Amino acid sequence: MNIILLLIPLSVILLSLAAAAFFWAVDNDQFEDMDTPSLMPLAGDASGPSARSSRDDSVP
Repeated sequence: MNIILLLIPLSVILLSLAAAAFFWAVDNDQFEDMDTPSLMPLAGDASGPSARSSRDDSVP
């Protein structure tokens, strides 16, 4: 029963840290563009790491 005296304040502290992290992310525009990052691998951009490694392999 004494463990509840530790767990309740600990859970309140963790909840406040999570809320602070969420509001920091909202204030710093972390959730502004949710669609573009998921579409970037599909764009076929030649400047990605796979394009660079294929050019390096073709050099004798």
